[in-house]
Amino acid sequence: MVAIRNIVLVVVCVALVLAGSGYWWAQKTLQQPLVMPTALVNTDEPALVEIPAGSHLRSVLQILHEQGYLPGSVQHAYYALRVFTPADSIQAGVYAIEPHSSLISFWSQVTAGRAHLFQVTLIEGQNWSQWVEVLRQAAYLDHSLLEQSEAQILSELGLSDYARMEGLLLPETYTYKAYTSATTVLRKAAVAMQTQLSELWANRDRDLPYATPYELLIMASIIEKETGVKAERARVSSVFVNRLRLGMRLQSDPTTIYGIENFDGNLTRAHLRTETPYNTYRIPALPPTPIAMPSKASLVAAANPETTDYLYFVADGSGGHIFSRTLAEHNRAVNRYQRGIN
Repeated sequence: MVAIRNIVLVVVCVALVLAGSGYWWAQKTLQQPLVMPTALVNTDEPALVEIPAGSHLRSVLQILHEQGYLPGSVQHAYYALRVFTPADSIQAGVYAIEPHSSLISFWSQVTAGRAHLFQVTLIEGQNWSQWVEVLRQAAYLDHSLLEQSEAQILSELGLSDYARMEGLLLPETYTYKAYTSATTVLRKAAVAMQTQLSELWANRDRDLPYATPYELLIMASIIEKETGVKAERARVSSVFVNRLRLGMRLQSDPTTIYGIENFDGNLTRAHLRTETPYNTYRIPALPPTPIAMPSKASLVAAANPETTDYLYFVADGSGGHIFSRTLAEHNRAVNRYQRGIN
């Protein structure tokens, strides 16, 4: 009996040693850092791994191994994960391997569907055609919507009451997962703009010469293109509001330029004399649509202009503007800041 007990004890001890060694080995395998590409070493940039639909544990490990992220053998990693992790379903997508990420941390992302979030920044002051090019360059974004006509895109986004996409989207940085349609991103931008515009319209100065929120949006786009100085925007807004109240033409270069097909950067007298719907040197009102995607700051300025009696402004050569009340004052400012005549 003593001999049997000793044998059993030895077997149990060996089993415990083997189990402990197996546990240590499996944990070491699961916790080992994945290998980052040389170009990303010593940076905070993640490596991106695409996991196709229909993948299983072994195929995911094979992808990691073939792309150089997984040290050691696929088989060892497979057994370690099979023993110590549940057999959760794998969700297709593009996943990030952060510096010092372990196998187990990456696996938890894949089974939880915590895919990498890409970003696309839609910049204020740019127009719709420029945004289309930005979206076309966005990584892992489904661009098929952008191949449709502008009218079709407006319809797809629920904006068919409008003639142009211009101005209808709020400039911002938007996040998305791989394979997301551009429709989703643009719908977020459209909802954000409508929300912002509705709030500002409800809280606008009550004596503004705008009949609709869309006219306020048009004005905001003009302000956006006229000045990049945030502190000036409400003052620029006051100039245009004062002109509208007096029945004066806005005489805005950016609106006129927007209406010129294939503009080469040189605004001429001939351009100013040409009648287009956007030439505010010729039309006595706002142009028919926005001319760019306005920022929140320009929307706020359009809704709440400064109270001034300014009717003119001219660039001062340093990024800002000189504002004038009379044409004589304005002409002096033009001579000084544009022609160098004191």
